[in-house]
Amino acid sequence: MLMSFAAFVIVIGICVLAHEYGHYITARLLGAQVHEFAFGMGPPLRQVERKGPGGTRMLWSLRLFPIGGFCRLAGMGEEADGETVLPGMGFNVQPVWKRFFILLNGSLFNIGLAFLLMVVFLWGHGVQDMFDTKIGRLMEGYPAQHAGFQIGDRVVEVNGKPVSEWREMSNSLRAAALEGNVTFTVERDGRALTITTPIPRREDLGYPMLGVSPAFRRYSASEALTNAVSYTWNMMKLMLKGIWDWISRKQEVDVTGPIGIASMSGQAMREGAWSFVTFLSLISLNLGLLNLFPFPALDGGRIVFLIPEAVLRRRLPERFENWINAAGLVLLLLLMVVVTGKDIFNLYGESIDQIRSFFVSLFAD
Repeated sequence: MLMSFAAFVIVIGICVLAHEYGHYITARLLGAQVHEFAFGMGPPLRQVERKGPGGTRMLWSLRLFPIGGFCRLAGMGEEADGETVLPGMGFNVQPVWKRFFILLNGSLFNIGLAFLLMVVFLWGHGVQDMFDTKIGRLMEGYPAQHAGFQIGDRVVEVNGKPVSEWREMSNSLRAAALEGNVTFTVERDGRALTITTPIPRREDLGYPMLGVSPAFRRYSASEALTNAVSYTWNMMKLMLKGIWDWISRKQEVDVTGPIGIASMSGQAMREGAWSFVTFLSLISLNLGLLNLFPFPALDGGRIVFLIPEAVLRRRLPERFENWINAAGLVLLLLLMVVVTGKDIFNLYGESIDQIRSFFVSLFAD
């Protein structure tokens, strides 16, 4: 439990601070006033005042609860006692394009953090190479082992169809297996070999399985930098597809709240540093993408309000915008309560059922 909490604090702290720093540094570079950048939430433990551009002053704060942080921009109705907004420097009076980038860059910093963590992972640890068809492991008792495949073989054709990536090979062999024996052309020590084997359908899986795994590859620093782009992009596509499937109810998607994330954070930390790095990358990417969704109270929802202003050259009433964002925040909090309750039941459901059965037995007696 303690490890899960510590891991959760680290994950949320890094991801949220990266997000808020994106807002902060963009606002500073574009000449918008910032009142405070805080590490943590709740009452302040220590605050240091620093001079900013244009004669502004801002606070760097360390707060009691080490859960993330925030960037408090001037002109958003969050001024504390004694704070003033200098003319022309509030967020609310900035041109549309400046407000757009200030809002956008929180998420872009999360995506950038995910990318950098992926670079570190590919360079320092490595991954199974899904962009090749080289075999890295044979599974005991499966057709590949009996047919004569060897570790290091590279599959180049499936039933005469050229293949160059692992997923392409996997899809081809599954389709071919339905028609009978499958013929593979493989490269081994510079020679081309032909291997033919049946691939029975696994009833427990619902599809045929050859019984091979991709080769493991550790990238050089330059290769990690370039390949991290495709890995990050593919993760983004999978996340967006999962979110869309959940919204459109095409398939059941497990939605997790803070308690679930804490549990997964602890599990990732127990599995080792590299597992924790990949988990941190996924959470940062999730945070970045979700904040861009056009939902009130999220950065994406605030960006939506900029569209009619940019087109019509006329700003929507600020009171209307604030009301919509407040309503969105209430809905997000309600969703968080529901998801958190679900997390609690999933983690402690068995104990809850035992307690409920105990009380039922008492009343039954």
